[in-house]
Amino acid sequence: MARVFFLLVGFGLAVLGGVSLVAYLNLLTVGFSLREYGLFLLTRPELYIFLSGLVLIWSIIYFPLRKK
Repeated sequence: MARVFFLLVGFGLAVLGGVSLVAYLNLLTVGFSLREYGLFLLTRPELYIFLSGLVLIWSIIYFPLRKK
């Protein structure tokens, strides 16, 4: 049951960060280069929320339960 909870938490974090990152793509139309856009993303907490959600999802899916 805890695995399902952490899977849903990871999914929520990934969606929260991913939606914000997609919204920031509008900066490219304003005149940001890809380099400036990448450097901007490194300063935003949404990138790290997105990555932590992905890591949480991947760890829940790929690391099996320990058998007693």
